[in-house]
Amino acid sequence: VAAKHLDLQHQGCKEVLNEILVMREFKSPNIVTYLESYLVNEAVLLVLEYMDGGSLTDVVTKKRMALGHIATVCRECLQGLAFLHANLIHRDIKSDNILLGRDGAVKLADFGVCALLTPGHSKRRSKVRTTWWVVPEVVRGKPQSPKVDTWSLGIVGIEMAKGEPPYFAETEDRAKYLIGTRGAPDLHKLGLPSGLCDFLGRCLQMDVDRRGSAEELLQVQCKGAAGPTGSS
Repeated sequence: VAAKHLDLQHQGCKEVLNEILVMREFKSPNIVTYLESYLVNEAVLLVLEYMDGGSLTDVVTKKRMALGHIATVCRECLQGLAFLHANLIHRDIKSDNILLGRDGAVKLADFGVCALLTPGHSKRRSKVRTTWWVVPEVVRGKPQSPKVDTWSLGIVGIEMAKGEPPYFAETEDRAKYLIGTRGAPDLHKLGLPSGLCDFLGRCLQMDVDRRGSAEELLQVQCKGAAGPTGSS
């Protein structure tokens, strides 16, 4: 098993409880399994399944991934998101929050800032997200839908191919400005394969109505380049 330390003073009770409740309630082959939790002084220890492959960040910072591996990670993440989006928005999809198993499993983690979707509230407005994976509509202060997660997955796709998200060399304020005004950079100028450009282009539409949902993207992801995984 793995233990995750959550500092109540630093993260706040609401965020910690949010993560516990979501992981306990929503179980899927593409979501890290919650086992139990303990209150220790002013911290909570979450006991989770151990993902022996580490985080996706550990991989992308060391090497560029092959197209088939990128497609497989995207497919597994989309399966997890399609499951979640019936009830909530993750709101912090990035390589740090995608965990891997040596058996090929790919699972979403870290649900501290997710937002529940309720009847009459299918969009949320808060700006909680990590800068380089943030969506244009959040930068502009507009409501969020589940498609914020598919945008962020598109940024993860660029991470896997290029080693870092767009505008990573910029300051946070400059990066937010570029995301809010330009969106993602020209994918073809990044030298990405055409099939990957097509898939990521569907994720990274500035117009939310044209951006693919998790369910829609599962039908087109990387032109069938994905292979089997341990969680399939």
